[in-house]
Amino acid sequence: MTSPSPTAVQPLDVEAVRERVNTALAEFMAGQHALLGSISPGLLPAAEALREFLLDGGKRLRPAFCYWGWRGAGGAAESTGIAHAAAALELLQASALVHDDLMDRSDTRRGLPSVHRRFEALHRDSGWRGDREQFGAAAAVLLGDLLLIWCDELFVRCGLDPAAVLAAKPVFDLMRTEVMAGQYLDVLEPVAGDSTDAGALDRAQTVLHYKSAKYTIERPLQVGARLAGASDQLMAAYSAFGLPLGEAFQLRDDLLGVFGDPAVTGKPAGDDLREGKRTLLVALAMRGLPPARARRLDERLGAPGLGAAEIAELSELVARSGAAERVEERIEALMAQALAALDAAPLVDDAARTTLLALARAATVRRY
Repeated sequence: MTSPSPTAVQPLDVEAVRERVNTALAEFMAGQHALLGSISPGLLPAAEALREFLLDGGKRLRPAFCYWGWRGAGGAAESTGIAHAAAALELLQASALVHDDLMDRSDTRRGLPSVHRRFEALHRDSGWRGDREQFGAAAAVLLGDLLLIWCDELFVRCGLDPAAVLAAKPVFDLMRTEVMAGQYLDVLEPVAGDSTDAGALDRAQTVLHYKSAKYTIERPLQVGARLAGASDQLMAAYSAFGLPLGEAFQLRDDLLGVFGDPAVTGKPAGDDLREGKRTLLVALAMRGLPPARARRLDERLGAPGLGAAEIAELSELVARSGAAERVEERIEALMAQALAALDAAPLVDDAARTTLLALARAATVRRY
């Protein structure tokens, strides 16, 4: 088989799926908003915060891969059930982001206050008693948990054949376990890992593998495929395509986390350095710098009170190390591996192959 040319890509297909997922989310959140409001008026700020968080932004990348994994396995193009099942992945992603922002002490998400900061502000503006930071943290934990509960609810009740949902549920559950495991390893590394030892690169690769690569692309593809009754052969082909593509996606994100423009990323400049992320980019930088500069990067990465001047200094150290160039080379090699696997994949629907190529390029060709 020959991969479709970029000129054959149908961007409207991607946008149409995004709109269908947005509609499914809006319908679901309207029901959940009403439910929370019926319990207590005190829950309405939480319901509104979650509605805005879900509906006012996001690329819907995971739902897109889920939908096109379904189509590649022969699933019906106009199924409303797959739109709802794919939307469940966006609830999972929202849960992860709410918790991630709290763990990383991030002030913003998509250019707006993160959930814990929003509820700190609500506490302050309402003149309530107690510690507003603790209240914001508690609200973020609970609302992130609520989104995690809702993702399961929406998936199970998506409207597809219950037998198909049951067949896909183990992949859906495995995806959730893997991303939580990756998240834990991500917070473990800055406190327990040694950035100078021989295993630092391997540990960074493991975090990348489970926190992002499998969760972002491979598993969503496989969830959609299983919902459509895919063969084991196609499931393996989706792994061969999705895993290297997911790694390339996260490596691009790591570059943006150090060198990205806040107007593009919606996060402050150098946010990964402020948060102390021990990414593969940082691990490579440690090895590309002279010992004294590597120690400086190691000691100040994620340090309390890290200001703009030090962020700029650490960004410059990463740039001088040559790590960014090595990561770019790795992205290119992973993309080649992924596209070769897509070319060979036994997809039922050629439109899926064309659109998956477009999604692959959109996920990885993002500039600073």
